[in-house]
Amino acid sequence: MKDFKKILSYFLGVLFFFVIIAARPKKHEPILLSRYAEEQASLDEHEESNAEEEFVPGDFILDHIGDAYEWHILTYKDFHLTIPLPVIIISQTKGLNVFLFNKFHHGHEVYKGFKYATSGENEGKIVEIMDDGRTARPLLDLSFTKNCLAILVSIILMLWVFISVARTYLERTRKAPRGLQNFVEPIIIFIRDEVAIPSIGKEKYEKFLPFLLTIFFFIWINNMMGLIPIFPGGANVTGNITVTMLLALFTFAMTTINGSENYWQHIFNPPGVPWWLKFPVPLVPIIEIVGMFTKPFVLMIRLFANIAAGHIITLGFFSLIFIFGEMKMMMGYVVSPLTIAFTVFMTFLELLVALIQAYVFTLLSSLYFGMATEEHH
Repeated sequence: MKDFKKILSYFLGVLFFFVIIAARPKKHEPILLSRYAEEQASLDEHEESNAEEEFVPGDFILDHIGDAYEWHILTYKDFHLTIPLPVIIISQTKGLNVFLFNKFHHGHEVYKGFKYATSGENEGKIVEIMDDGRTARPLLDLSFTKNCLAILVSIILMLWVFISVARTYLERTRKAPRGLQNFVEPIIIFIRDEVAIPSIGKEKYEKFLPFLLTIFFFIWINNMMGLIPIFPGGANVTGNITVTMLLALFTFAMTTINGSENYWQHIFNPPGVPWWLKFPVPLVPIIEIVGMFTKPFVLMIRLFANIAAGHIITLGFFSLIFIFGEMKMMMGYVVSPLTIAFTVFMTFLELLVALIQAYVFTLLSSLYFGMATEEHH
């Protein structure tokens, strides 16, 4: 436990140092670019100047719920406090390239033949400038993004919580729980007794319980951290469809690997179904196979849609202040109290949704495991 605390303190120290050196005022210095890059820079500056003239709610919302190559913490006048994250790119012509995102200076500079696109079809992505002046996505972009850092923070938090609780259990055998034990133990018992055992059965639930607990706490913690507006919160991890897709694939893989003979028989040769629905056209088996893939698809879409929609609605209410303020300053002041009240209400509603969505994902996963491991009666 002491070694883990040392590692955690070192990580936090490095992260703090990273924040300090990354904090710098935004400077617009003359830069030497290629002819293409100069044209692109002037075009971007023109678009940015036009964008400053009016507030665009869609861009404001998408900017806050989307992923990024840096973590913006605060802005004060010309001072921007951000954490530039590592850019890792593999190019067919330039090979492996590793550097920090601040080398692009918010898309105003070209670095090593790469540029951060601020407009066009690759907006928000890193593109490679080819010899003929065209831009294209590199062969492989393995960059460490804002959501990756948020996931790393949540994993460290989970490790700290559960290693601390496990250590306390070992030191206080057969004693009343205290501290974090009082918080974690009822949740673990609830997932075991109300989710895993009823869905999977007493004989086989222990095999899947670690996964169910991990997926529940991972989703819940990231949902809650997404509602915190200050670092290290604010990242839209579970509102990113790539993350929810990976979580759903874990459930799909465990369901498929642990499927019993009875499970596969019900898919390819379901008993009790008339033969003419299975031959010559295997209608029912096709429906069952499609159902295998729609289950993880539903898991993916449900979590993504509910979390992303909550953030979008909250930011939409908040945007009304600026929309009415552009019409007339006084209207912005008048609508502010109502907008803030709706925003606070939606935030409290999201607190409930954060827990419900973690529970629903865990419950459905356990039901799929139960269906896959059920034996013939």
